[in-house]
Amino acid sequence: MEILGLGILGGCMIAGLFMGNLLGKLVGLNSDVGGVGFAMLFLVFLSNYLELKGKPLPERVGRGIEFIAALYIPIIVAMAAIQNVVAAIKGGAIPILAGGLATLLSFFLVPLLARLGSKETS
Repeated sequence: MEILGLGILGGCMIAGLFMGNLLGKLVGLNSDVGGVGFAMLFLVFLSNYLELKGKPLPERVGRGIEFIAALYIPIIVAMAAIQNVVAAIKGGAIPILAGGLATLLSFFLVPLLARLGSKETS
């Protein structure tokens, strides 16, 4: 059954990459824009939809998804390592400003979301 979880995740990944490539073409890029993010959204929407219908994913199926979730951070680090930082810096102030603002926003949002999450569980 774990393989079914990996299959569901793979299907969401294919759909996400399709959407990311489509979005990239719409904005004039020949690249994937947010494909992994779309895949994660599809997976969340699918699991929530199934729970609302009274058919949550079985525990063993969830283990296959958890297996990939454990690999998610190392995959993101590897993807970040291959980004062309030199080209971004040569691109001017906009890429630097966008990266800096996203980082600062994350620094402020993570503690805020952690506090909100702890209030909901108590």
